[in-house]
Amino acid sequence: MTTKKNPVKDLFFKNSGTKTKKKPKKTSLYVLLIFIAIQFSPILFLTTTYDYFIAQGLEPDVAQAATSGWLIFIAMGIGFAIAMFVVFRDKKFFDIWKGKKLSMGWTILWGIFGFLLLLIGQSLAALIEFAIGIEPGSENTSNLVSIVEVVPAAVFAVVLFGPVMEELVFRRVIFGSLNQTTNFWIATAVSAIVFAIVHMEFAHILLYFTTGLILAFLYQKTKRLLAPIIAHILLNGYVMVIQLNMDKINRFIERLEQLEQLQFIFHLL
Repeated sequence: MTTKKNPVKDLFFKNSGTKTKKKPKKTSLYVLLIFIAIQFSPILFLTTTYDYFIAQGLEPDVAQAATSGWLIFIAMGIGFAIAMFVVFRDKKFFDIWKGKKLSMGWTILWGIFGFLLLLIGQSLAALIEFAIGIEPGSENTSNLVSIVEVVPAAVFAVVLFGPVMEELVFRRVIFGSLNQTTNFWIATAVSAIVFAIVHMEFAHILLYFTTGLILAFLYQKTKRLLAPIIAHILLNGYVMVIQLNMDKINRFIERLEQLEQLQFIFHLL
């Protein structure tokens, strides 16, 4: 007697746990649930936390940023810890590729190289978006920078917890599962669209697709999730450093321009 296959179950649980005589581990499902909880759990504490900061004498804008910063940091931190516990209990969770994985050294190098690819890819995507009338800049990034300025601890959520969780969900669970049942391009497109939906920036779908494409390529190339994680962490860290020091960078550029003008005057004299 043959048993019927459940395509939905196969999509998320294929090679997602050790196959025993009982049941495979539902690690992919747990990772998804943890990620969803991270996104929505802060809503439960918004009013209470905001009122607390207002009572401490903070201005409404600062209190709002402080509320977002601390709730993001706490939710991401707890979710990250739980996800790591769940994932590393399942020894087969990352075993979804055929063939040999790249060595750890080459994987790290590909992660660093992937960061450079992300910079190039996002720059090209931004140019295309600008050419078709989409304004440059990310409201999501601007909001995160404002939050980090008020709550520096939130930078851990942006640079570490967030990239790791997103790679687990978008690359391992969504892309990794779809890539086994469809193909690379469909898996990349779906994971990129979901990535854009989560970030609520539909105007920059090309930017997110490009990012997802490069990260998915790194994952498939190395067969290790560590490569896209490294590239993602480096990208977020780079953006944070640039944005948080934008005033200093602008002043430095102004000084260089002044020096160039002085050199030109001296040359004439």
